[in-house]
Amino acid sequence: MGLYSRYVLPHVINCACGTRPIEKERAKITPLAAGVVLELGFGSGRNLAHYDAAKITKIYALEPEPGMLALARKAAAGASVPIEILPERAEDLSLPPASVDCVLITYTLCTIPDGITALEAARGALKPGGRLLFCEHGAAPDADVAAAQRRIEPLWKRLAGGCHLTRDVPALLRDGGFEIDDLTAWYLPKTPRFAGYTYRGVAHAR
Repeated sequence: MGLYSRYVLPHVINCACGTRPIEKERAKITPLAAGVVLELGFGSGRNLAHYDAAKITKIYALEPEPGMLALARKAAAGASVPIEILPERAEDLSLPPASVDCVLITYTLCTIPDGITALEAARGALKPGGRLLFCEHGAAPDADVAAAQRRIEPLWKRLAGGCHLTRDVPALLRDGGFEIDDLTAWYLPKTPRFAGYTYRGVAHAR
């Protein structure tokens, strides 16, 4: 899986995360970001097209995967806002406490090995009154879809860089120390239901 993870998987993920339904969701949540932003799972910079540059002071772009870093650096080099790449795991976030105004997470929590620790670290980096903006896929509420997710997940994780299908995103946010202020959840159109149940919203640190 080494060569696959380094040279093939980044382009597969870049393509999969750039479908029209997903891009529409990025366009809804990303413009809400303002000030100094920490983006967890920057990847190939898919969110850059959707930031409101006039509202952004700086973006800390966290991306731990060696195979994705080349795409991240290329995207950052052409950006219209200041970007600092953080080549580290979200669980080991190096930013000092109260250093960012906003945390943005889009289609990333599914692949972070320890989501709760990562969210706790992000919470620590938020300034008082800061917000967490999220758009994530996860556990579906319908029994037949949930059963399919559990059945498919072991193979899916191997092929999709550790992506989990069954994570309860609201519960994960709460366990990571956040209170959800706004939440919309539904199945993305033109997306397999087992991978398309999406949670989008805004949260603040408890």
